[in-house]
Amino acid sequence: MKRLVGRIKRHKIVRKKIFGTKVIPRLSVFRSNRGLFVQLIDDEAGNTIIGMSSSVIKGDGKKTDISYKLGIEFGKVSVGKKYTKVVFDRGGYKFHGRVKAFAEGARKSGLIF
Repeated sequence: MKRLVGRIKRHKIVRKKIFGTKVIPRLSVFRSNRGLFVQLIDDEAGNTIIGMSSSVIKGDGKKTDISYKLGIEFGKVSVGKKYTKVVFDRGGYKFHGRVKAFAEGARKSGLIF
């Protein structure tokens, strides 16, 4: 419980500084025990532009490998919809492991953040 409270505190601190617009949306990451869930959000209108989870990726492997593949797939979809520049919201998680693997995959496919 203490870990969750700390993550929520860190996320609130990060969200004070990060804001997504129509031109430069916010790339939000949520990490659960089973998978990774990512969204491209326009905070001005309060809309989710693109949403994707690790269940989209077919095949077996480690969670970090699946997260990397999810980053590549999410980047392709985002660039296809003309969203190349985003603001990365790591959701209060440390930038390592699955979150870092997703970010590297997204950068490789053309997203800039």
